[in-house]
Amino acid sequence: MTQSSAPAAAGPVDLTLPFAAESAHVARDQLLSWMTHLSISAEERDDARLVVSELIGNSVRHAQPLADGTVQVTWAAGPRGLDIAVTDGGARTTPERIEASVSDVSGRGLSIVESLSTRWWVETSRSRTTVHALVALA
Repeated sequence: MTQSSAPAAAGPVDLTLPFAAESAHVARDQLLSWMTHLSISAEERDDARLVVSELIGNSVRHAQPLADGTVQVTWAAGPRGLDIAVTDGGARTTPERIEASVSDVSGRGLSIVESLSTRWWVETSRSRTTVHALVALA
């Protein structure tokens, strides 16, 4: 794992993590430390941690790693909230929210992200996909 900003800093954080489900745990812990340092409320911390978990989980399940076998996770607080972004090597389809039925065992990730964020969006290029979620902060 590489990190370009210390989690305790108020500035943006950029993590390069292995392209694996276990990276969600690392990102959640780093995000919790960073948000706690900034005195962000427990409810907002929980929401943001769930969002980053869902974004990483969706990336690992549905996309490819970046060329170096990693996924990039960034976040930064701004005037409109906390922008959390996950960048991977892309997939054959663009991430989109689907309607999962009550009995479905998967398919709720972006619905969860949508319910916990003020907005989410996707940026794509030939070799990368970045999914952003903007989580409101008081």
